[in-house]
Amino acid sequence: MNKLKIYALTLVFSGFMASCKEQLQVENPNQPSSPALKTESGLVSFGEGFYITGFKDVKYYDGVPGYFWSGAIGNHELMGDVIGTDIANVFINQIGCPNQVTLDDGTVLVNPNSPSKQIDFIRITANVNSTGFQNSTYYEWAYMYNLNNAANTLLANIDGVTFTGEADTKKGVLKAWAYWWKGYAYSRIGSIYYAGIINDKANGEVLNGTNGNYVTKEAIIAEANKNFDAAAKILGGLTASADYTATMQGLIPSFNRVGKGGVLTPAMWVRNINTMKARNILVNTRVADMTAAQWADILTLTNSGVQATDLVFTGRSNATSDFLSPTTGTVSGKTTGANNTYKISERLIQDFKTGDLRLSNNFQQRSSAYIGETSRGNAFFTRWNLINRGAAGSEGSASVITYSNTNAGGYELYMASSYEENQLMKAEALIYTGKIEDGLALIDEVRKAQGAGLAAVAGTGLTLDAAKEELRRERRVGLLFRALSFYDARRWGLLESGRKNAVALSRTGVVSTKATITYGYLDYWDVPDNEIAYNPPASGSAATKNPK
Repeated sequence: MNKLKIYALTLVFSGFMASCKEQLQVENPNQPSSPALKTESGLVSFGEGFYITGFKDVKYYDGVPGYFWSGAIGNHELMGDVIGTDIANVFINQIGCPNQVTLDDGTVLVNPNSPSKQIDFIRITANVNSTGFQNSTYYEWAYMYNLNNAANTLLANIDGVTFTGEADTKKGVLKAWAYWWKGYAYSRIGSIYYAGIINDKANGEVLNGTNGNYVTKEAIIAEANKNFDAAAKILGGLTASADYTATMQGLIPSFNRVGKGGVLTPAMWVRNINTMKARNILVNTRVADMTAAQWADILTLTNSGVQATDLVFTGRSNATSDFLSPTTGTVSGKTTGANNTYKISERLIQDFKTGDLRLSNNFQQRSSAYIGETSRGNAFFTRWNLINRGAAGSEGSASVITYSNTNAGGYELYMASSYEENQLMKAEALIYTGKIEDGLALIDEVRKAQGAGLAAVAGTGLTLDAAKEELRRERRVGLLFRALSFYDARRWGLLESGRKNAVALSRTGVVSTKATITYGYLDYWDVPDNEIAYNPPASGSAATKNPK
């Protein structure tokens, strides 16, 4: 196996030191004279290192939830109610514990934690600087600003290096790479935190230097799109020449150039950008507040978004776990089997339609329900396991999407845009603008692509409400483990209204089918107090605390 060769940033944030050492060749480029940033090969290796600086290099994250893709993203999937947990490390059980579950017989299971509401828990217990490394809300902020800082460092050094061959092409690829990941980082910040910082300076003494100018989440999303546009403009002037391809191969590790991952052509990359920009509109606007202009923008972007044959940005494990561990590096890996960190939610299983091969191919019913530590939550009880399709004898059907494979390189992690997401966003825009049949046809298209084996819903005369329900269920199932579940719950209003007619278990395993889940989660997190303590807001900054 090729090892991922990285020149990793050293991160200093709120007194936390992070440097990448495991399995990697490390050189600290924070000094202006660093040789790693003064050569063409060094810059390419540094750009490849974004996979570490953005997703693995924030140290002191608890080993049970794990790094970015299993831990920080685990928070999203917990709050999106596709997984649950009674594991208390880094407070993950409390992050994903709804305020209460009301069962069919009227029994109310209240959140047994203290504080008993997630919003109070975040503000009283988790998101305080004295909590240190236990602050669950800190890590996505730290990872994404670490990624942004790496991109700033790359941009600051490109023009000072002499390139061989098609110099302008190579420079363009590296600049597009930096702007793409800056757009990605700002998208994630603006989609989960109430405010953020726009920073284009490299190598700050702390994560964001001395920039205390906090701006609204809307301004952060605008900055994300600005960076995406900068990348797209560069890519519009490039062709997939030999030097373009070689540079991209240097930036994307070989084990991530498999399946749907690989060297995107400039046109493919632009389509990935368009899908991400559509996502930024959709997930940050309540459905009830969407305007005709926003639906039109989503249609415009998705019509030029990821196509079925396009390559996208994916991640995979390798034998030495340079980027992801096969068993613990993703939410999928952390959910596989009967005794893992995360457990499959009954509400996820409920969203599969009868006869969906994606259910039978990937999940099995336990011999007895998992109840676990009831003093730590009220919604993680489950009768279901996620099957490891990498295990001998459990391979399943090759024509049906696989949700778990814990062999090295077996699981394909979608890091950003995907064809399925693009089509389902387009379907939603069509359904909400009166073109129900056109939208349903796209839902059928996604189901067919994933091998669901379901009968078509287009042409069956569904009402608007029924079409919306098909869409809701398909986003839950077709985009499973792609870090979109919480965004959807938020924009659909479920954080406030709760989920009705839900499947839930009592503490003795009795099944309710008409339960009500009252979530009560904070829709956008406050800026982490770890940041505020060391980088207080400057005069005129936007509010850093969600008023809810």
